[in-house]
Amino acid sequence: MTYPEAIDWLYQLRLLGSKLGLENPRKLAALAGNPHHSLKIIHVAGTNGKGSVCAMLESIYRASGYKTGLYTSPHLVSFRERIQVNREPIAETEAVLLTECMQALLRQFPAGQLPTFFEVITVMALEHFARERCDIVLLETGLGGRLDATNIVTPIATVITPIALDHQQYLGETLTQIATEKAGILKQGIPALSAPQLLEAQSALEQTGPITFVDTEHHTSLAGKHQRQNAALAAATVEALQTTLPVKNDSIETALANVHWPARAQVFERDGRKLLLDAVHNPASAEALRGVLAELQSEQRPTLLLGVLADKNWEQMVAILAPLAGRIVCVPVSSERTLSPDELANDCRQQNDCEVIAAESLEEGLAAVAKDDFVVITGSIYLLGEAMELLGLAAAVDEKDLNEWKMSRP
Repeated sequence: MTYPEAIDWLYQLRLLGSKLGLENPRKLAALAGNPHHSLKIIHVAGTNGKGSVCAMLESIYRASGYKTGLYTSPHLVSFRERIQVNREPIAETEAVLLTECMQALLRQFPAGQLPTFFEVITVMALEHFARERCDIVLLETGLGGRLDATNIVTPIATVITPIALDHQQYLGETLTQIATEKAGILKQGIPALSAPQLLEAQSALEQTGPITFVDTEHHTSLAGKHQRQNAALAAATVEALQTTLPVKNDSIETALANVHWPARAQVFERDGRKLLLDAVHNPASAEALRGVLAELQSEQRPTLLLGVLADKNWEQMVAILAPLAGRIVCVPVSSERTLSPDELANDCRQQNDCEVIAAESLEEGLAAVAKDDFVVITGSIYLLGEAMELLGLAAAVDEKDLNEWKMSRP
C-alpha cells in the first residue's frame, strides 16, 4: 500500500458517515491490544480552544523533556497533522503501516457495522503513540465527549475548554445539554479542570463531581484574552499533575511563550502588509477574534476575507465581524457544506455599508485583497487551510476532503 492508497481508503471510510457511540471504538481498540492502556493521557473537550489547550500542554511537556503525543482534529492541510509525536506529524510510512493494520482489524466487523473514519483514526493514533512509547498524550475530543470515540480512554486528567452553542443538532439545543455531553469525559477520581464557563454550562459541569474552574490569564505567544485564559488552564493542569509528571516553572513559562498553533489569530508580515489568519466557527470564536483586533489597536479597519459553512450560525458571526471591516470579500469554502458567497455578501451588506465583494473562488478573493495593507482571513478552518496552501504558508496536499463528515444514525 502506498500513502495515497492509504488516504483513499480512509476517504472511503469517511463516506460511511460518522456516529456517536463507544461500542465500535472499544472493540477496535481491544482488537489492537488496547494500546491506550499503556499511555498517560490528558483528555480535552469543549467547544472553543480545545486544540489550543492541547498545543499548549504539548509544548510544556516537550519543553520539560517528555516525549509527547498530540491528537487533534480537523487538520488544516494534511491528514498527518492529526497525529503528532514531539510536534512531528506522523510519517507517511507509519501512516501506511497503521492503515494496513486497521484494514486487517476491520475484517472482524460485520458488514454494515464498520467503525467510522474518526473511530479508526483515533485507534490508529493511540496505537502510534503506544509504539512510540510517548510519556504523555494530549487527546482532543472530536464531537461532544460522552459518546465521542476518544472517550474509551481513562486519562490522568480531564480538561474542559469554554463551552458555547455549536453542533446543536447532535449535542442538544441548550448550553446545559451541550455541557452535559462535554462533561461525559469526566471520570470519578480523575482531576478535572475547566475554563470559565457561562452559568448554565458551569452548573452542568459541577453536577458531575468535583471540578476546578481556572479564571485567570497567563502570558502566551498566541494572541487574545481567550488564549491567555487557555494558557492559564494549561498551566493549572500541569500544576495539578506535578506528582505524576513533574515540570519546572521555567519550562511552563518558556513553552507558553513559544507555543505554535497555526491559523489561530496568527499574524504574518509580508511585503509591508499584515495578514491575520484566524479560524472562526461560531459566534463565541467570532467574539474572540473581535477581541484580538481590539488589542491590536490598529487605526486602519482591516479588509475581511470571509468564508463560512452553511450549517454554522453564520448570521451571528457576520453580525459580530462585518462591522469591524473597511472592506469585505466573501469567498466559498472548499466543502459541500459551504455557504454561497452571494448569500454571505448580502448579509454582510446588511451589517456594513462598506464595499462588499462576492468572489467565485478563494483564489479570486485573495487576488482581490492582494494590495490591501491589513487583511483578516477568517471563517471555516477548511478555508484557512486552503488559504495557507495558496499563500505558500504550507505545502499543498490534496487531503482536505478527509475533514468532511456527515452524521449517520446507529
